[in-house]
Amino acid sequence: MKVRILRLGHRYSRDRRISTHVGLVARAFGADELLMDVGDKQLEKTLSSIVREWGGEFRIKFIKNWKSYVRNFDGDKIHLTMYGINVNDCITSIRASAKDKLIIIGGQKVPSGLYGMVDYNVSLGGQPHSEVAALAVFLDRLFEGKELGREFNGRKRIIPQERGKMVIDG
Repeated sequence: MKVRILRLGHRYSRDRRISTHVGLVARAFGADELLMDVGDKQLEKTLSSIVREWGGEFRIKFIKNWKSYVRNFDGDKIHLTMYGINVNDCITSIRASAKDKLIIIGGQKVPSGLYGMVDYNVSLGGQPHSEVAALAVFLDRLFEGKELGREFNGRKRIIPQERGKMVIDG
């Protein structure tokens, strides 16, 4: 099963840091790819640098027509929204499917038509929240915490410490 994250509504000046965090969370929590509806070379450069240093097979890709991409996606389409069904009530069904997953998050208000284009509209508590937090919680639930033990085989890696920091470089 491949997991792709589609981030809608990236605004260069306002959202670069948040979109970077979306990419970092997506990669660290088990996703294979970040799709953006707006091209941003700096964002691509930043995330590609993280992958080179810290490992993994994570990719970033820019798509021109997100509606067409969503309609033609062969797999489970999951929209993370505060208006959906609580994650606790649908995660078992989502997890049971071996199909690829497309997880859609919006940086701003998403077009109302998106709600009808997906298989699941999933909420994480029915309250306003960050798309970064929603993505982290959802991926952790999807993978049942197993993503936290994943090996990335990067040039850099952290040696867990009770106190202090240790990073192996090379």
